[in-house]
Parts: sequence; structure tokens; C-alpha cells
Amino acid sequence: MAPLSKLKSRAKNSVTTAATASSQNSTAPLPIAKSIDAARTRAKNCEACDLYKHATQTVFGEGARKPRIVFVGEQPGDQEDQQGRPFVGPAGKLLDTALEQAGIDRAKTYVTNTVKHFKWEPRGKRRIHKKPNGAEIAACRPWLDTEIALLKPRVVVCLGATAAQTLLGRTFRVTQSRGELLESALAPHIMATVHPSSILRAPDEESRHREMASFVADLKKLAKFAK
Repeated sequence: MAPLSKLKSRAKNSVTTAATASSQNSTAPLPIAKSIDAARTRAKNCEACDLYKHATQTVFGEGARKPRIVFVGEQPGDQEDQQGRPFVGPAGKLLDTALEQAGIDRAKTYVTNTVKHFKWEPRGKRRIHKKPNGAEIAACRPWLDTEIALLKPRVVVCLGATAAQTLLGRTFRVTQSRGELLESALAPHIMATVHPSSILRAPDEESRHREMASFVADLKKLAKFAK
């Protein structure tokens, strides 16, 4: 089992995208821990990039032990950083509502993020989300690969551009291919859709309602995997 000090170099050698892995007929990366609990414990002390220095704690994924669906977002937000749990803030509540409307029980899924520490910048007394860079994403990639490899879901769902481009390649565009079920070396299927936080940022109620309806429509395509 690789020590934490080697995680960053391990990240650089991992499979870079599901599309590339599939085209090269490669297998998914091997997990760096023997169980999700072991990975979660090890990740608490991860220092593979500098994000840990300004975050409250590592926010690892959580959910069902044998989920058929794994949702992958970008990174924990302010509330997630404080509570140590993924998708418990406003975006998480919107995801819960959308899943319910789509007929999917969140308790039977697993939710996680591409990056496990909250990256932020100060704005007055508030901590504002700042997008992780490529090096930070690469440093955290072994944790995500491990979660997917150990959980063996039937479908991985990328929520937003960061997750989608991490797992499907930098040229992937959610706006062009959202809701499509694709083949992957990581799982039998992979799909990308918007991140629920983008719906919260919609400029008006009409736009939010329209974006929410599209998001639920994407999630409904996953209902067959949740049974």
C-alpha cells in the first residue's frame, strides 16, 4: 500500500480519462486501499496537495455500501467542509429534491467529489468557492479512482464540468453531451449532467424552474440502475 507521501506521483500515473482508457482497452486503476473505510481513514491525513492547509477537514464520499449509482461533484463547499460530509449544503438539498422527483433514493447511492478539500477565497467574512486547478485534481484522483474501483457501481454520474472533464477528458462538454449514457473503463456506464449549484445560480425563478426540470429529466434516465 503506497504511503501518503507518494499519492501525488501516483496520481500522475493513474488513468487520466475514462474515454482514453476505453479507447486503449485499458482497465480501471487499482484501488490504493482495501476498503472504503480504510480509504476514508487514510484520506483524513492526505497532504498530496496544499488544499489541506486551509480546509477544516477532508470530506470523503459517503453512501450505500453497494451502490449502483455513484455521483461525483467538484469539491466540498463551506458547509461540507464544516460538517465533513459531501452534499449537505444548498446544492446537496437541491440534489435530494431532484433525486426524489426522479424516483431515486439517495440512501441507495454514493456521493463524492473530485477533490476532497474545500478550496476557497475570503470575501468579507464569507468563504467563497474557488475552482481547483489541474494539479490539485490530479493529486486527489487516486482517492476517486479508489472509491469507484471498490464500490463497483453500474453507473458513474459526473455532476458538472470539473467531474466530467476529469473522468471523460478535457475536451468533454456537458452542454453538448449531458444525459448521455456512455461506456467507460471505470464502470459499465458513465453520464454527465450539470452540478446542482448551477441551478441555484440561475438568474430568475423561471430559469431555475427550467434548469431543474432538465436536471430531473437527466436523473430519471438513471432510475433503472437504482432498482
